[in-house]
Amino acid sequence: MSPAGTRTAAGTRTKQPPDFPTLDVERGFLAPGITLLAGVDEVGRGALAGPVSVGIAVVDLRDHDLLADVRDSKLLKAVDRERLEPLVREWAVGSAVGHASSVEIDALGIVGALRLAGTRAWFEILATGVHPDLVLLDGSHNWLSPQTQGSLFDAEPSGPACEAPVHTRVKADMSCLSVAAASVLAKVARDRIMVELHEEYPAFGWNENKGYATFSHRAAIRSSGPTRYHRTSWNLL
Repeated sequence: MSPAGTRTAAGTRTKQPPDFPTLDVERGFLAPGITLLAGVDEVGRGALAGPVSVGIAVVDLRDHDLLADVRDSKLLKAVDRERLEPLVREWAVGSAVGHASSVEIDALGIVGALRLAGTRAWFEILATGVHPDLVLLDGSHNWLSPQTQGSLFDAEPSGPACEAPVHTRVKADMSCLSVAAASVLAKVARDRIMVELHEEYPAFGWNENKGYATFSHRAAIRSSGPTRYHRTSWNLL
């Protein structure tokens, strides 16, 4: 595969538009012993209900095509995310999405829950035989690695964890294709969960708000009270 090439649904190669993420940042990590990079992003962190979800998309730094139309999931329409999700899975060397439930968020705090969801996705990647050499994580805080000192507000999980080096980058989902691809995977997976939960609790409108704090969602909480999928440790109102 040509590093400069962009793969499309038709299998042809074009140049990536200038406002779309590329693999330029990722390729800066290429070094002896460093070939597989895992782009990581999360969705659902600020929602009032439902899980927090972490996506991973692994790329080969030596030779990996670009993928047309992929960008930060927040900038894509739902129909485009659904179209791109299977293409991302085909394009990536490895891909996975991990979730942590609202109960786990209440028990661990949001940072601990992010780590749990990310760890689940990480070990799903390893189970396929893909072993990334490093991680590129969206944001400024490394919530994925195991911590040597516990947080005042977030419980620390025990057991296996991601031991690969983690590099953080603010707005990586805007400039780094691996991270943007991970955001698409996580967003599609979480949205599907929220649509399923909407069937159980239709009054909260999760098929549209996906658990976030819209006016109508808060009004439904005031009227009916929280469900078992709400993060009851949060200030829901």
